[in-house]
Amino acid sequence: MRMMAALAPYETVNLLVDDETTEQAVRTRCKFAGSENIRFHNIPTVDSWIRDYGPNFLIGTGGLAYNDWVFNAWGNKYEELKRDSEVPARLSDTLLVPRFEPGIVMEGGSIEVNGAGCVLTTEQCLLNPNRNPELDKSQIEQCLKDFLGVSKVLWLKEGIEGDDTDGHIDDIARFVSARQIVCAVEEDRLDTNYEILQENLRLLKEMTDAEGNHFEVIKLPMPGTVAGTTESGDRNLARLPASYANFYIANKVVLVPIFGHPNDPQAIQIIQLLFADRKVIGINCEPLVWGMGTIHCVTQQQPDAAFA
Repeated sequence: MRMMAALAPYETVNLLVDDETTEQAVRTRCKFAGSENIRFHNIPTVDSWIRDYGPNFLIGTGGLAYNDWVFNAWGNKYEELKRDSEVPARLSDTLLVPRFEPGIVMEGGSIEVNGAGCVLTTEQCLLNPNRNPELDKSQIEQCLKDFLGVSKVLWLKEGIEGDDTDGHIDDIARFVSARQIVCAVEEDRLDTNYEILQENLRLLKEMTDAEGNHFEVIKLPMPGTVAGTTESGDRNLARLPASYANFYIANKVVLVPIFGHPNDPQAIQIIQLLFADRKVIGINCEPLVWGMGTIHCVTQQQPDAAFA
């Protein structure tokens, strides 16, 4: 609700709800400025992570369109969640724009584009045999070029510990402009994420954009260990994928996940300096990350067709 309250004064917020009863229950809680900008869609979902199974929007010379990737619940980990792969097709009558079906397994959180010919991703996810075992690296790169309109694919190695998506990019590195990338970095050498994130930082500093120019890489701290429960039910043992990099860029605001950690203010300050034209708002996501994701995972931006 806090996310919608922060977004609704400045833009339309489309919310998927299972049924009319759920819609009415949510409406009664929408007591904030801009609540008239909430649009409800009675489309049942099993899980909340629409970034991964929802429409992947595109802007081209032909206008607005979207990709409808195959969603296999992060490498066939959760059989019951595969039903969410139907959501993009069910949105077709609402969106009324062309829908492409690439025919390969892909999640929105596994790819990050800069709008200037580059897509950033990880080998841990896209080259994982639980996604598209019939495709090699060059074939996956060609699919990305064909269906994202990019000319260059940038590869990092691994994602953070506790990430059941097998290394989604939106927890470790994000474009904040065509030439700037924020990179999650762990400074504690004893932390299991230290080596992984230092390697990603090194790789990013070596990368170049579609025109051969090096990126400006800005370090973003990590929020330490946020732990959940193990399969046996023990508390405070299984690490959760908490990261400040899982922020959402909106029209007038940027929503940043925070976790009650001393690094929260520093992360907000870094992101605010990068988005001087937007207000950066911290949202407590410690309860949300227990579901294995935060703000970027639960959202999906839709470009304004007027600007397509």
